[in-house]
Amino acid sequence: MKESRFYHITKEGHLKKLSTAKETLQIMSSGGYVWFSIYNPTMELLSELSEPLELHPLSVEDCLDDHQIPKIDVFDKNTFILFNSFNFSENRLKIEEVNLFLGENYLITVSRHQLFDQKQIEEIERIISIQNKNIKSGPAYLMHIILDKIVDRKFTAIEAIEEALESAEAEMVDNPLLYNSLNLQLLRRDILALRKSIFHEREVLIIICRKDNKLIPHNIDIYYRDIYDHLNKFFELAESFRDIVTSLNEMHLAMLNNQMSISAQKTNRTVQRLTFITTIFMPLTLLAGIGGMSEYSMMTGPKNWKFSYSMFFLGMLIIGASTYYILKWIDSKRNDKESF
Repeated sequence: MKESRFYHITKEGHLKKLSTAKETLQIMSSGGYVWFSIYNPTMELLSELSEPLELHPLSVEDCLDDHQIPKIDVFDKNTFILFNSFNFSENRLKIEEVNLFLGENYLITVSRHQLFDQKQIEEIERIISIQNKNIKSGPAYLMHIILDKIVDRKFTAIEAIEEALESAEAEMVDNPLLYNSLNLQLLRRDILALRKSIFHEREVLIIICRKDNKLIPHNIDIYYRDIYDHLNKFFELAESFRDIVTSLNEMHLAMLNNQMSISAQKTNRTVQRLTFITTIFMPLTLLAGIGGMSEYSMMTGPKNWKFSYSMFFLGMLIIGASTYYILKWIDSKRNDKESF
């Protein structure tokens, strides 16, 4: 079920579910910290949180805009982080924005899609119960868990893109003439979008790992460096995917040219055969036309028509055979010159 969720993490590190954002704001003074997991936000809900939590208006505005690049804004009372979640399905990459507000005693995650399904929420709850000592250290550790889950989802999308590239290569090799190169161009566009997103997310992690953000304790800095290592690896994969797409494009063009060359050679051979046959029959056609128009039997006399027509056909046979062997001889001489 797609809905916003609200949690209270007690001083002891226990996770408690709450019903509304208002109830969550009220319980903040009781100790521990809270997590607002907001789905499909409205300006009314964000305004309800922005004043008591001192959220910057520009950051709130970014939560309602789907065309932002990953970034980090550090303010006096909180830090705003914009990250991307990837989903590759039906050979298309979908990039969904995730906005995070990190405060001293709260964490807000805002997205226009369901950030975590029920299974993943249960996984996060299990992690919180196992890593009780770390989770009670503050919302920065909870934010690490959420970012780590988002990065894991990126890996799933990257694996799907790799499989799509392998499938495209197999289809291209099987039948280059029928392969639609538009699919490869769309894959290239998705890879470039993925690369751009990961590039900026690496910059976000670099700023976090500089240890100058008072909201992120130094003892959990190593967890964010681990996320950075994953993003760095994904960026290298995106670079290699871009090279693979370029190579596949070149290979497809080369295979098409090869197929066109083969077709042209077959056409040339057919034309040569037809020309060869036509050249042989041209003089025979001329003789047949002359003989037919002039009533050949009148030239030799009606009584000699059997002999005259036999000699006429014999002459045509000799001329045809002579033309055939002369053309074969000329063709062999030309092939010998080309071989040199």
